[in-house]
Amino acid sequence: MASSTTFSAWVCTFLAAGAFSSAANAQSFSDNTTDIPQGNPGNNSRTENIDFGDVDLDGDWDAVFADGGDADQDQNRIWINQGPGANLGRFNDETAARFPSVNDQSRDIEFVDFDNDSDLDLYISNTSAILAQTNRWWRNTGVGNGSYVDETTSRWVGLGSANSSLAPSQLLVSGGFIDFSCDCDFGDLDNDGDMDLFHSSYGGIFGGQVPSRIYLNDGAGFFSEFNPSGFKLAGQLINNGNPGLWCEGNQQSDTNNSTGTNCDIASSALDIDIGDIDGDFDLDVLHGARQEEPRLFQNRLEENGGTLSFRDITGSAFPPGHASGNGHYEQEMGDLDGDGDLDIYGLNWSAGFGFTDLTLRNDGSGTYTNLTTLAGSSSDDNEGDFFDYDNDGDLDLYVANFSGTDRLYRNNNNGGANFSFTLVGGLPASGSTALDADCCDVDGDGDYDVFVGNDFGARNYFFENQTTANDVHAPYIPNLEQAPDRAAGAAPTVVRAQVYDNAPYYITWYNPTTLSYTVDGGAATVVPMMSSGGQIFRAEIPGALTGTISYFVTSSDEYGNTGTSANRQYVAGGGGAPGTAFCFGDGTGSVCPCNNFGGSGAGCQNSTGGGATISGSGSNSIGAGTLVLSATGLVPGQPGLYFQGNNAINSGNGNSFGDGLRCAGQSVVRLQVAFSSGAGTSSTSINIASKGGVSAGQTRRYQIWYRDPSLSPCVTGFNLSNGYEVVWIP
Repeated sequence: MASSTTFSAWVCTFLAAGAFSSAANAQSFSDNTTDIPQGNPGNNSRTENIDFGDVDLDGDWDAVFADGGDADQDQNRIWINQGPGANLGRFNDETAARFPSVNDQSRDIEFVDFDNDSDLDLYISNTSAILAQTNRWWRNTGVGNGSYVDETTSRWVGLGSANSSLAPSQLLVSGGFIDFSCDCDFGDLDNDGDMDLFHSSYGGIFGGQVPSRIYLNDGAGFFSEFNPSGFKLAGQLINNGNPGLWCEGNQQSDTNNSTGTNCDIASSALDIDIGDIDGDFDLDVLHGARQEEPRLFQNRLEENGGTLSFRDITGSAFPPGHASGNGHYEQEMGDLDGDGDLDIYGLNWSAGFGFTDLTLRNDGSGTYTNLTTLAGSSSDDNEGDFFDYDNDGDLDLYVANFSGTDRLYRNNNNGGANFSFTLVGGLPASGSTALDADCCDVDGDGDYDVFVGNDFGARNYFFENQTTANDVHAPYIPNLEQAPDRAAGAAPTVVRAQVYDNAPYYITWYNPTTLSYTVDGGAATVVPMMSSGGQIFRAEIPGALTGTISYFVTSSDEYGNTGTSANRQYVAGGGGAPGTAFCFGDGTGSVCPCNNFGGSGAGCQNSTGGGATISGSGSNSIGAGTLVLSATGLVPGQPGLYFQGNNAINSGNGNSFGDGLRCAGQSVVRLQVAFSSGAGTSSTSINIASKGGVSAGQTRRYQIWYRDPSLSPCVTGFNLSNGYEVVWIP
């Protein structure tokens, strides 16, 4: 490991500059040049952006880099972590073997599983500053432990069509469309279980007149524009008075209207953030703007009964003067005070006063107050990331500086009612033009390290965290969606939860997170939750369940720290029984022995004067395990046997069997013996799905055989109920 500037030297340097107030809070990082590629070609580009993900599914963090930036057409790069094992935290440049050979002017690179096949694909944001080009889709083939193919031409759907806002002049023959994109983000905007794309543009020469757009995923990774307005631009730019494409109202630059009359979807956006800012579990959009005011768009999916729409609420959500001047390159959202909502850090937002960084506190409803400036933030910064560098449980801040040394801020919250940041030392000397910093425990030692991407061909940095503390803080799940009471049916019950941790949000996305549910207090079923982007995770509970469904969420970080939500419940009923009765001894089709018809909906007559009826309650879900078979009209005090058969005998008309009809047959499984009560009733108390050995999608038939020694004149000593048919689901 390379030597680094000592901690004490940095304390002196920063004290001399008046940069921080508390040396006791400082933390040491080392400049590790040994464990990452150096020199040409692996580490000598203009790196605009970094992202971490497990490309090859071997359990460690790999890194990808968007290269080219403002001035070059260059090859994006991938560094593969050589762990697990002794080489964990050492990286090799494997670009030639894993990436398509494409030179472009990239400003952002995002990991996303856009085709829902459980590996990480890539989306690359490019700018047409040098030559006309589009953003690109690279699919992880899963072959060769994580390699990529370019599928840009096929993943865009319907560009320039009647539903597209793109003018034909903006389409490229090679696929995609001309754009100036610096950052795009993914999230399940319409709550359908796949990742959609929010695509921003800053416009040519940072003009800020090219609109941001939304592209919805069809579930298989093909993206078409969400443009409910139906409006098509005449060229590249959107004009004031034009419809807001995906947003309520008409386009109006710098509008403060928050009622849906106007919106501003075209500004010099260099950064986009997605998260639930108002606690309704759908994903809102914090929209950056280099020289205009950054904007906030409220997702109104819940307000509109499941119909996707957005409203520009900038004027009502932010205090007056929340941003000024030029140079608002970036912003971040995170729960800085641990109260279960997303606060904001605005980089250079007060640019009119010397590039001052700000923080704003969420009041819980998506309104931001308590605008506070960060001490020592008067230099031109480019990007910030939240991470818990000192493992005290709150989110600290790393700032990549465009014009000098990067900065580290310590969050003083520690479980308090508010948050504040103190500038601390402990970073190695850099002096490069930093464009991005991403934080991740790449060496698996229990703390968060930093990769820094630099401009002008300078090497990228691996700043290794030298703390001896480990992360012992569990994720927390303060908000879990309350599912409404419902009628049972085919549609699942969708449940979402907010999951927070003392880690970068793009690391928390990969936390193993599950939802556990029970039906009427029965055995628990566990289903995985998938990240929807932002702080939201999503799961589905089978819609066919009936009864009281209780559920809670559990999330674990990479160190095994586990957090659990509160319990919630809803009631499902009125959707019909979990099965269907058939094969009746009522004389309408089934012929009982001695014509002893038992009445409507029942089996053949017994000594009580009527017939026995079998029915079901609970759920036909195998996972729920709550199906109960019950019988009425039995002979009191007599034994009975519930049994299962694969088929309905004679198409449900039954065969004579004793004093009744045999309706269920083939591969018979005996389920349970039960004595009837004095009222002639009984029920099962077993897990029928487990006992019967059924699988999802299979149909099974059920009956009860029971003793009846006193029927006259047709006496065999036993009888049967009608039949009951169940189609089993997962």
